This record gives sequence, structure tokens and C-alpha cells, in this order.
Amino acid sequence: MSLRKTYLFLLAVFTIFCIWMIGYVVVASPMLLPDPYTVFKAFIGIFGSWSSLSSILMTIMRLVIALLVAFLVGGILGTLAGFHKNFSVFMQPFVAILRTIPVISVIVIILIFFGFKISPYVITFLMIFPLIYQTFHDGITDIDQELVDVYRLEDNHWFTGMRYCYLPLIKNQITTVLLQSAGLGIKVLVMSEYLSQTRNSIGNSLYLAKINLAYDQVFAWTLILILMTISIELVINHFKNREQKIIIENKTARTKLD
Repeated sequence: MSLRKTYLFLLAVFTIFCIWMIGYVVVASPMLLPDPYTVFKAFIGIFGSWSSLSSILMTIMRLVIALLVAFLVGGILGTLAGFHKNFSVFMQPFVAILRTIPVISVIVIILIFFGFKISPYVITFLMIFPLIYQTFHDGITDIDQELVDVYRLEDNHWFTGMRYCYLPLIKNQITTVLLQSAGLGIKVLVMSEYLSQTRNSIGNSLYLAKINLAYDQVFAWTLILILMTISIELVINHFKNREQKIIIENKTARTKLD
């Protein structure tokens, strides 16, 4: 990050802090809008409590499980759709429904059918599956056919082709979509945990803080979620910048060869 970007980032953080303090003075009710110091103490207190740490770890575990299942299913179906146009057409209505249906509708429907324990996994899976499916589908279909033809001259086996040709060519897109899915998944997962009151979860901790009128805890948990999301986005930007750098280097190398 350049010095100018760092300066603007710190300025934005300071502006948010000032708006918070102005709101605190205007509302004049620490119960409704706690001051930053009280929220910071609650934030530190969360990391000093084993039950709170357990909630964070369990939410992360649910996110990882949903990501792995979505990556496996979305990767397989997206790859098949990339190779077979008929299967791609067959999958379009399912993917379109999942991409357009409101999140709250999905949560309510899944809660009715699957109950409270399994629902957070299923809801998160359904929300991130279309991203992963589309990435594999578009990655396979957008590969330069000349590169594939060159590889087929040496080895025409499907399995080795996937391992040494197709997957390496789309690995940057796969990495990016996994991180994007994690960013979306954490938001959807916590929302579903909140509505289903899943035990040992960030969503349930938010719910308990709200009904107990502990708004400093609500703000502290929200701050943790913001930091988690920002961390994921920073990693996404890192891989995007690296991908762009690789593309530029490849174009430069081809230009020199020509």
C-alpha cells in the first residue's frame, strides 16, 4: 500500500471515529449507542472468554465445511458444464434461481426443511455454490483452445489433462473465487446462525447480546465480523494483484518472443 493510500485509509478510519463520537453525543444514551472505549473493552473481553472464542472457532469451522463442500460440488458440476454444453444448459435454471433468490427467503425455506442445526451449513453452501460453479464453468470454456490442442498432441488423457493443463490455467480464478466465497459466506453464515440461534456461534452471541440489551457486545461482535471480512478482502486483493502481475509478465514475455 502506497503512502497516499495509507493516509487516505487512516483518514477514513478517523472520519468514522468522529461520526461515531458525534452520534454518541447526539443520542446521549450509552445503552443505545456505547462509546468507543466501552466497545473496545467488550472487544478485548470477547477474546478473554473461552465461550466467545469457542463461538468464533465454531463459526469459522462451519464456514470451512460449507466452503469445502461447495468447492467440491461446484467444481465438479462446473467442470462438467464447461466440457458439455447440454449439461451447462440443464444447470442454468438451478444456478439462476440460486443467484437471484433473496437470502432471507433461502434462510426461511431451509430452516423449515432442515431444522436449526444443519441449516447454517446448507444456507451458506447454497449462497456460495453459484460463484464456484460459474468460475469453473467460465474458466474451462474461456481457456485458449490452442493451448489445449498443444497439450493434446502430447497427452490426450482426461485426468492428466485436468491435472496438468486445465486446472493450472484457471488456478488464479479458483483462488480468487474461494476467497470471495469466504467473504460472502461469513456474512450469510452469521445471519443464518442469528435467525436459527445456533449454539456456539457468532450469530447466537449477537442474538444473546441483543436480547440482554448489551449493545457494547453487539458493537464488539460487529467489529470482529468487520475485521474478519476486511482480512478476507485484503487477501483477495493480494491474489488479484498477483494474478494481474502474472498476466502482464506473460504478455511481456510473449511480446519479446514475437
